[in-house]
Amino acid sequence: MDMEPPRIHRLDEAVVNRISAGEVIQRPLSAVKELVENSLDAGSTSISVTLKDGGLKLIQVSDDGHGIRYEDLPILCERHTTSKLSKFEDLQCIKSMGFRGEALASMTYVGHVTVTTITEGQLHGYRTTYRDGLMEHEPKPCAAVKGTQIMIENLFYNMTARRKTLQNSADDYPKIVDLTCRFAIHHKSVSFSCRKHGATRADVHSVATSSRLDAIRSVYGLSVAQQLMIVEASDDDPLSSIFKMEGLMSNFNYTAKKATVVLFINDRLVECGALKRAIEIVYAATLPKASKPFIYLSIKLPPEHIDVNVHPTKREVSLLKQEVIIEKIQSVIESKLRNSNESRTFQEQQRIDSTSSVSMTESKDSLSHPSPSGSRSQKVPVHKMVRTDSQDPAGRLHAYLQIKPCSNHKGSSLLTSVRSSVRQRRNPRETADLSSIQQLTKEIDSGCHSELQDIVGHCTYIGMADDVFALLQHNTHLYLVNVVNLSKELIYQQVLRRFAHFTAIQLSNPAPLPELIMLALKEEDLDPEGNEDAELKEKIAEMNTELLKQKAELLEEYFGIHIDSSGNLSRLPIVLDQYTPDMDRVPEFILCLGNDVEWEDERTCFQTIAAAIGNFYAFHPPLLPNPSDNGLKFYKRDPSDGHEMRDTAKNSDSVKEDIDHELLSEAENAWAQREWSIQHVLFPSMRLFLKPPTSMATNGTFVKVASLEKLYKIFERC
Repeated sequence: MDMEPPRIHRLDEAVVNRISAGEVIQRPLSAVKELVENSLDAGSTSISVTLKDGGLKLIQVSDDGHGIRYEDLPILCERHTTSKLSKFEDLQCIKSMGFRGEALASMTYVGHVTVTTITEGQLHGYRTTYRDGLMEHEPKPCAAVKGTQIMIENLFYNMTARRKTLQNSADDYPKIVDLTCRFAIHHKSVSFSCRKHGATRADVHSVATSSRLDAIRSVYGLSVAQQLMIVEASDDDPLSSIFKMEGLMSNFNYTAKKATVVLFINDRLVECGALKRAIEIVYAATLPKASKPFIYLSIKLPPEHIDVNVHPTKREVSLLKQEVIIEKIQSVIESKLRNSNESRTFQEQQRIDSTSSVSMTESKDSLSHPSPSGSRSQKVPVHKMVRTDSQDPAGRLHAYLQIKPCSNHKGSSLLTSVRSSVRQRRNPRETADLSSIQQLTKEIDSGCHSELQDIVGHCTYIGMADDVFALLQHNTHLYLVNVVNLSKELIYQQVLRRFAHFTAIQLSNPAPLPELIMLALKEEDLDPEGNEDAELKEKIAEMNTELLKQKAELLEEYFGIHIDSSGNLSRLPIVLDQYTPDMDRVPEFILCLGNDVEWEDERTCFQTIAAAIGNFYAFHPPLLPNPSDNGLKFYKRDPSDGHEMRDTAKNSDSVKEDIDHELLSEAENAWAQREWSIQHVLFPSMRLFLKPPTSMATNGTFVKVASLEKLYKIFERC
């Protein structure tokens, strides 16, 4: 039976307004934020917040601002009535926090609103109530103090599901206290207080001060304030970015279980996930055990460089050249954090035996997870106890290895420098608008193996087991993971996510494509001395060079690979910051672009180019043999000419005497650099961005080698 299509009809205005109100006022916290911002726009110097039942029964915000005109009260709570702007172009230079005229109207659709106000010069104030956007009665004269008091009662009284959800969830009051603290440290010339209804003492009470540090001390305490450092950054280059940033950041001595990032952009309290991740990456990669930071930042930009109208609750904003700004702020924070390492304070600990360490671990666990109602805490069974921190970027195996320093590292070596951050200059979720790229990224998301993603996201790096496999721990399990496969997949995914948004590695000398392709062909040739195929190789090199010159515009625009009109390679993309691929593999990469890419189909073209970049940038073992253990014999000079390596070795003393030390040093540096990059670049990036495909569960990329529970069973039998 054919069904007739349903008729489209216009919703009643009351229904539209109630739906919109539920989007603008999502919870009591949203209402408090809107009211406090209105008070700040009114030029208040004192703002008081009072709540009952987390704001569901009562929200009262009082200020000493300029008040509301008597003649404006009838339209005060109508939708889209505001004093902040009059035409759309005003948004380009808006400085006030409110501008839509929706917040108060939305509150009247989901609660009972009472407004009491008095303006300067009036002998008395006025009080009136609002419902569904309309004033219920004429304003009544009343006694009032300077400013405005807005009271919302029975929030979400007509939205049963929303009210039940909020009543069953955690109380909003701690979140509102945190919100008030954030406003208090930025607007230091304004006094703030926040208390529960009927309480004699405020949970937040700040007084106006001229010092930002004093403001933080008054709301967050001395323990936070004394561990903060001033951080500043700015840029006034119109071609790059225009901004000024000042703030306070925690040093090495600050420890907390939760990160606190307070961000104001043009005096507007907002959230920026990309900036927060960038900051947390710096701290996670630089501090031991990934200490959580306290950061306060105030960023000022030209009003025309910021779009404030991108979120219903104005929680987020859009910035012009956001990535450049984030990169520069991240760089300044990283530099400041490194320079503060000299003044770090360490607490002295006594050496204890293994039995006491177990008891200490159990004690610490019981403190961090207290049992309800004061009952005896349940101890974690020893065969299920996890003794490592997955957020610690340090490799556990290095504590037991005595690494011989290379002669030419001399303190400037990357291995002896402070752990660097893995800076991701672009939000990896921001992909291009091309449907083919969106399809490829959706395939990555849908094909992700959830268990492997949990392992990668919460693992502890132990160390390299051999040239290809690394050891990592996840909970009570020990895994061998194929570093080459993991890095290849990570690079492939990052290329697609950062599509058309790459910064570049500039080659010191442009490399001619024909020469690179010829090198790659000779490496593949089983008989490199033979001359029969020389003409064929030259023809292949010529054809591939012409092909890549034709595709140069595509390669540069989408992948950051620059090939000039003469057929010279001059730039390569940066896929992971602080990581440069093995340049010995450039010839193979160029040949792969010419031979293996399917240029006709857009989706396949992008997929194969990303795969080629993934293979090139993967963390392959260096081409020089590993000089550790038995690999030293490859660096023995041949007696016939004193320069070539030989595969045979005599006794260790003679080998050491005939070693090619220059080549050996180059190999040691290459292998040490690779292991440093795996530990400090690859694994932190994997934790954040890799979505392991299901194929990795069966192709040998992940191999479980031990389980603590099974080991205990074996020991019990013994």
